[in-house]
Amino acid sequence: MTDIFMIAALITAVIVFGALVRLILGPTNPDRVVAVDTINTLTVAVMILLGVVYQQYIFIDVAIVYALLSFVSTLYIAKHIGGEL
Repeated sequence: MTDIFMIAALITAVIVFGALVRLILGPTNPDRVVAVDTINTLTVAVMILLGVVYQQYIFIDVAIVYALLSFVSTLYIAKHIGGEL
């Protein structure tokens, strides 16, 4: 059963590279922000999947903190791009 979760984590890590291409080639700043947010979300998903595979709760705790920081930073960047800061 853990092989399925490991394969899902590897597939998700490969998808991160697609978002990385959008981050580098994105024609506008909002495209880059969406790419960074996508990478952060996929990173949280990989951490949770690895927590299931290795049966370590610390991965899930780190994923929760990382998701919170990612959310706050995305809001800050969105306000900066919107001209509210």
